Amino acid sequence: MQLISETLERAIEQLAKLPGMGRKSAQRTAMYLLKQNDDQVHDLAKAIINLKESITYCSVCFNITDEDPCPICRSEKRNTGVICVVEDTKDVYAIEKTNEFNGRYHVLGGVISPMDNIGPNDIRIKELIERVKSTENISEIILALNPDAEGEATAYYIHKLMKPLDINITRIAHGIPMGTELEYIDEATLSRAFVGRSSL
Repeated sequence: MQLISETLERAIEQLAKLPGMGRKSAQRTAMYLLKQNDDQVHDLAKAIINLKESITYCSVCFNITDEDPCPICRSEKRNTGVICVVEDTKDVYAIEKTNEFNGRYHVLGGVISPMDNIGPNDIRIKELIERVKSTENISEIILALNPDAEGEATAYYIHKLMKPLDINITRIAHGIPMGTELEYIDEATLSRAFVGRSSL
């Protein structure tokens, strides 16, 4: 097939590499960008370049940030005695949107996954233990990891390492999503929902 424009084709190829972006969506996006004025397209390009050049990781919690330490770790309004352990930065964003948690975070940067050759030393468990040992007022560690095999294995491993430190270790509740019928819930989720049931 004769290409209309090699430049357009290269743009489509790059856009198609984005998650959730198939070739047709990439083509529509490229055509949309062509119709925008120069300032809008340059602003988008500049924002993407700045994303790569300016973002760093917080030296305390390993969340992404423009400044080190990040705003959450710097905030005096946050509860410094509670640390919520998450797998990834996107989990911090999800929890922050709820406005239910006012402590601090620790981003592991992954979970233990032998199938993917990811062991405890490949994620930030050692940094978590060091952080807990060097901070005086830690009263609770909340493990907010996904309820899959890897998340469960990672939570168990962290719990085992933390046990001698005599700190309250909790897990976020796992249950049945609102609006879901019981017949469509898998056994593991349903079982956890019964174990974690609460009184009304």
